[in-house]
Amino acid sequence: MEVLGKIRKFAQFLKLDYNMDTIQIKDKRFKTFIPEADILKEVARVANEINHDLEGENPLFLSVLNGSFMFTADLMKHLTIPCEISFVKLASYAGTASTGKVKELVGLNEDISGRTVVIVDTGLTMQRLLETLKARNPKEIRIATLLVKPDKLQVDLDINYVAMNIPNDFIVGYGLDYDGFGRNYRDIYTVVE
Repeated sequence: MEVLGKIRKFAQFLKLDYNMDTIQIKDKRFKTFIPEADILKEVARVANEINHDLEGENPLFLSVLNGSFMFTADLMKHLTIPCEISFVKLASYAGTASTGKVKELVGLNEDISGRTVVIVDTGLTMQRLLETLKARNPKEIRIATLLVKPDKLQVDLDINYVAMNIPNDFIVGYGLDYDGFGRNYRDIYTVVE
């Protein structure tokens, strides 16, 4: 009983429910939306599709930080094809809303001329990145994303690999944040109105 009491006390300190059904981040409360087990099942499915589609290739996986780091890590664990990975950092969010302006923070150093590039992302910062990559003459660009919010898409993207389609709710967890917080949670949470 003493351990359970310490867990509850620590959860109260963090402003969390110790059962993790709901979490508090700053001024917002979030509830579980997609459990980790469901996420991992879909990530493995996407990896299997990529393994099949890109067999015999040596693609470069380009992970868009910060939001996609967990998705990328789990995806890479399931890939069986020869491949490389690199990272770029783009930003377009302030709080819970997109600023609409994408700013490249960390660039790409690899030569992608004549290579298949798979962009691994979880957000909508894609159009600027696609324009930048196309100027470097890749053989092919494919997109793998954890989540698509169909009602939120503002540009027509050919997304090759989608783990899940979700409504246009603000979410945190599994690499996604609210003002820098919440990326560490295994599940994905949606804001409680």
